[in-house]
Amino acid sequence: MAMQLVITLIVVFILYVVWKYWAIPVGAGYDPAPMDKVHKMLDIAGVGSSDIVYDLGCGDGRVLIAAARRFGARGVGYEIDPFRFVFAWFMTLISGQVKRVSIRFGNFFGKDIAEATVVVLFLYGPTMERLKDKFIRELKSGTRIVSYVWQFNNWALDDHLPEDRIYLYKI
Repeated sequence: MAMQLVITLIVVFILYVVWKYWAIPVGAGYDPAPMDKVHKMLDIAGVGSSDIVYDLGCGDGRVLIAAARRFGARGVGYEIDPFRFVFAWFMTLISGQVKRVSIRFGNFFGKDIAEATVVVLFLYGPTMERLKDKFIRELKSGTRIVSYVWQFNNWALDDHLPEDRIYLYKI
């Protein structure tokens, strides 16, 4: 009986680790930003009702839902994890923001993001470095990119909140 419990706990732990971190090779594991940081990211980016906010690796959709609720912005989120995609879609549905927020399944590296006026990121540093060329190629001049925790190497900051590890860049 005790051995069965130990095996069950080990299996549960392994499943949790796989669920949380399997997406690391394509961008980042699941680690949602706290809501106070989400609000600060949207504030530093100056999000308004005319903005189209893209969240690359949108997780549970919290950034997009907050942008729609607080500012009336439209939002588009990409999520590669099927469970989190469904969860984000469901959260958007129950939040009442389905007219303003679109959750899309897939790898954002292969998606067109040209309509974005604000891009929100909470991805690992190496993933962000891989995005630089895509941003330069696809985003319009003046598009704001706000990142939580990770900075772009060799890109000048337009603003930052160092104590919160929030960084703003403009194309």
